[in-house]
Amino acid sequence: LGSGGLSIGQAGEFDYSGSQAIKALKEMGIYTVLINPNIATVQTSEGMAEKVYFYPITFDYVCAVIEKEQPDSILLQFGGQTALNCGIELEKKGVLAKHNIRVLGTPVEAIIATEDREIFTEKLAQINEFAAPSAAASCTAEAVAAAAKIGYPVILRAGFALGGLGSGFANNEEECRELADKAFANSPQVLIERSLRGWKEIEYEVVRDARDNCITVCNMENFDPLGIHTGDSIVVAPSQTLSNSEYYKLRSTAIKVARHLGIVGECNIQYALDPLSESYYIIEVNARLSRSSALASKATGYPLAYVACKLAMGVPLTEIQNSVTRKTQACFEPSLDYVVVKIPRWDLQKFAHVGKLLGSSMKSIGEVMAIGR
Repeated sequence: LGSGGLSIGQAGEFDYSGSQAIKALKEMGIYTVLINPNIATVQTSEGMAEKVYFYPITFDYVCAVIEKEQPDSILLQFGGQTALNCGIELEKKGVLAKHNIRVLGTPVEAIIATEDREIFTEKLAQINEFAAPSAAASCTAEAVAAAAKIGYPVILRAGFALGGLGSGFANNEEECRELADKAFANSPQVLIERSLRGWKEIEYEVVRDARDNCITVCNMENFDPLGIHTGDSIVVAPSQTLSNSEYYKLRSTAIKVARHLGIVGECNIQYALDPLSESYYIIEVNARLSRSSALASKATGYPLAYVACKLAMGVPLTEIQNSVTRKTQACFEPSLDYVVVKIPRWDLQKFAHVGKLLGSSMKSIGEVMAIGR
């Protein structure tokens, strides 16, 4: 599954991962069918997938393609949030079971565990790790009650949402009601979480194979503190302000979480780190290639999507060749003696009635990367 039509939160950033995955599949001689309605992408070009359907990534269209093509298996982690949501729906409605289709890479239960905030919090508690104090709500009244219990200010996050859509900060009950009404327009579940605004936001890209080999490929630090969506943040790789102990603490947690959730392929884990102490919370885990993965791949020269696709096919990390050196294996952690900075790009004139202030819902339409020593 590709990433769907052009909109904020799903555009060229997932073309990178999709086209890398198709290259890996071609190398392995696998017949590939791609669904992606966006014609302005590399992955839909001639010579990539054997068959391309320019259909929306929605349940009905994907079912129609499955009926026609009768595939053996499906890859969900290369099309961003849209592909994940569609994959979850296909699984829940029994379409994958009916056609005997295997989900390659990270299993659907693990994807649901990262997307459903209640299950996610429970899973983390099992290994003594914690998300920010939070409660899930399925209607506005529940959201307001939860916010009162946690204590203002809070952040509301819509579950299963694209680009942080429907999320924001509330300082009182009135703001909470307004945000909850908006969030429920797009999502069945809303998470009310203690606001950690002003904490550092750190990300790690983690790769794990079916044999439980697990490495962190790149860590990144958001120049903007927590509260600004990663897609709207200036991001620096590798992190610049972490102490050695903070770096290794978060790294070992990332590996522990990836193993516990049963990730196969690639995932991205985001932390909130208190600048005044070493305490941290896990904000979220994306069980897919994300916008940050494309940046991390280009920053380190480690082709995350290509490797993740091979891992999803059951190839262990120790047998994948490093595509840069062509001599070593992919089971190594790149070390950087340079700094990479990503700066987002906005075009707010195109969108009437959109506020100019950055927040937890993404507004940028592109990004620029610079490398230097």
